[in-house]
Amino acid sequence: MKNSVLYLALLGSISFSQAQSLRPPAYPLITHDPYFSVWSETDKLTDSPTRHWTGKPQSLEGVVRVDGVSYQFLGAVPTTYTSILPTGETRPYTAQYTFTKPEADWQSADYVATSWQTGPGPFGDTPDARTNWRNGTGQTGQIWTRREFTYDGTADASQLLLSLNHDDDVEIYLNGVSILNKPGYVNEYILLPLSAAGQAALKKGKNVLAIHCTSPGGGSFVDVGIVVPNPPAMGLSTATQTGVRVSATQTNYTFAAGPVQLTVNFLSPLLLDELEVVARPVSYVTFTAKATDGKSHNVQLFMSEAGTIATNSPDQDVVIAAGGSGGLRWLNVGTQAQPLLKRKGDNVRIDWGYAYLAAPAQANAKLSGGSLTAMKDAFLKEGTVPTGRANTGTAGQVGLAVSIPVGSVGASGVEKHLLLAYDDLYSVQYFGQNLRPWWRRNGKTTMPMLLQTAEKDYARLTKKSTAFDAQLRADAQKAGGKEYADLCVLAYRQAIAAHKMVENPNRKGELFFFSKENFSNGSIGTVDITYPSAPMFLLYNNELAKGLLRFIFDYSETGRWKKDFPAHDVGTYPLANGQTYGEDMPVEEAGNMMIITAAVAQVDGNASFARKHWPTLTKWVSFLKRDGFDPGTQLCTDDFAGHLARNANLSAKAIMGIACYGKMAQMMGDKKIADEHMALARDLAKKWMVMDGEGDHYALTFDKTPNSWSQKYNIVWDKLLGMNVFPKEVAQKEIAFYLKNQQTYGLPLDSRKTYTKSDWIMWTATMADSNKDFQALISPVWKFANETPSRVPLTDWHETTDAKQVGFQARSVVGGYYIKMLEGKLAK
Repeated sequence: MKNSVLYLALLGSISFSQAQSLRPPAYPLITHDPYFSVWSETDKLTDSPTRHWTGKPQSLEGVVRVDGVSYQFLGAVPTTYTSILPTGETRPYTAQYTFTKPEADWQSADYVATSWQTGPGPFGDTPDARTNWRNGTGQTGQIWTRREFTYDGTADASQLLLSLNHDDDVEIYLNGVSILNKPGYVNEYILLPLSAAGQAALKKGKNVLAIHCTSPGGGSFVDVGIVVPNPPAMGLSTATQTGVRVSATQTNYTFAAGPVQLTVNFLSPLLLDELEVVARPVSYVTFTAKATDGKSHNVQLFMSEAGTIATNSPDQDVVIAAGGSGGLRWLNVGTQAQPLLKRKGDNVRIDWGYAYLAAPAQANAKLSGGSLTAMKDAFLKEGTVPTGRANTGTAGQVGLAVSIPVGSVGASGVEKHLLLAYDDLYSVQYFGQNLRPWWRRNGKTTMPMLLQTAEKDYARLTKKSTAFDAQLRADAQKAGGKEYADLCVLAYRQAIAAHKMVENPNRKGELFFFSKENFSNGSIGTVDITYPSAPMFLLYNNELAKGLLRFIFDYSETGRWKKDFPAHDVGTYPLANGQTYGEDMPVEEAGNMMIITAAVAQVDGNASFARKHWPTLTKWVSFLKRDGFDPGTQLCTDDFAGHLARNANLSAKAIMGIACYGKMAQMMGDKKIADEHMALARDLAKKWMVMDGEGDHYALTFDKTPNSWSQKYNIVWDKLLGMNVFPKEVAQKEIAFYLKNQQTYGLPLDSRKTYTKSDWIMWTATMADSNKDFQALISPVWKFANETPSRVPLTDWHETTDAKQVGFQARSVVGGYYIKMLEGKLAK
């Protein structure tokens, strides 16, 4: 970063005058790792509860009190529900069940289930199930259940909702009447309106809910209940949101609260040149209040944090504690059970460790734990939270709160800040060994100590983060234009926060940087997630890029993984105890590891990292030379598209992998090996062109299905690493073809479907010779992000015809957006 005062002033002007016009699909607030990640999914901060990236409420609320009049500026009270028939998510229950197909009238209210068993629900093969039911049990994974319940008639039947979680197909009957037939699976609790048939079947007094669920393969789970929404809390004035701006490390809101302007800034200082700061799970929330009418006004601030930030579900019991030292006072909340590293999987949240809310002593803040409703009500009446503190309760009902007496506020304004943090105690299990987070790898640093360090760093990090945000936007805009810069800014925190930093237990001081496959399958350390994510880390800190590779090398080099190509993953997050994905992707992962290792060497300017793993790389390149060029039927990183044989883009990856091995050999001074592999890669590229050529473009597969095509994004590394394996005409022909085949919201992934992957569009666009063509391919992606109706942390898999999310969200692969900026770095 340049030191010139003039230059920094220029950057500051850029950050405001050229701030994004893009409307983010969701707004990052707290972004550190796959568990400590809180977002707002509405354009106004008060239109919905704040949520974990999975979509479950993790409520932050904020109220400003001006001359005794209160205005909510942060969050909304999450809707609560009363159970008519509870699910296992809220409390245990018993039900009748059978795995054997019953008589035809099994679902009727009068049926007598004499031969059925009785046991606790839910039913399935997951940790949340209380009675084991799995695929292959009884009638090929089928289960029938019956539950009786009483309806007192007071709740409006039209307001009732089915609460259900099923894997797979489920049929539901109420008093013998079919009320829902839902195929597929959800793997989370969803709410559906009770159908008209269900409302008509419901009667005052005794009712029977009967359920049939089928699990032909994979996991098994079924749980169904009935709930009614509780009435909303008493009304409260809402501050008028007057602006919001997202930069790389910050999200900044402005509000009008009567005669006072309130600015609220969320800063997660993910500065990749300071790994100790990136690894520090501490965010700052800064409030600046100033009068807008030339008078002085008395102001108090309130902020609360629900216990759900430390739990997987709102019914889990939590404990609240308080403390203070070194000029800070804090509260924390965590589960009573503390099931350390017990819960694994995709759509889950952490339920061990402790969430912290801390305030500097000079803020004169008052902290309190207990009922969220009671603490908020007390503030609305008195301008302060109550002294009494409840230290236990369920996560959905209790939490942490703070009130700050801002005092008399005039035109010059008053600033206060808080710290939000999470201490997960242990982050990852690596082949049976529990690993602490990077920031406490020595086992001595405590969260109160880390909070003190973070507080001392507040002014420095605020200033540095603001300068960095402006620098990033300026660099991205120079590389690819304003719309490209908007997308890079939006991707920055998301890409980093889908990872966790820990120390290699076998080599002190060496970093492992584990990814989580958010909303794809929950794997940890997936190679084909590393591959698209890597450009950001190659650009900003090569040590993180190496940290994405080390455990995959270790897996092979320790003999735990015995195949002649790399593993797909090392487990299911947060348990890195060996591959759990059900199918290998041999050419995909071998090519990925070869390419990113070569990119690491290019950034370092030497091949020392590759040299450490040369025997392993040699084994993998031998596999690519044998099986990579004309791949058999297998999956690639786009596994959602299904198996494919003779995949031309996968073949191009194998060719790139072979060339990258030659490049690394050249950097190591082995001219013979380098020349041999470069010559082979170039010969294969010529053969590829003949086998895949289809007139004005190259086909999806070597079979040349008529009118088939695909994005050949893997070839971008030929340009980035300066290897000249494919003649330039290949990329030129492809880009010209792509520009004629775009849809409104982007270039489809290939000719089979109209959906796309936005990270791959960035890679494909970077193959273009002109910035004009690059921007023509990027502009529809910007339009997608700006207009998508799917209000979730940025999805990388969307439909190009209507901008809707197809799947995935909050994934690290958006780090691949930075490949155009990386091109500039590698070209120097």
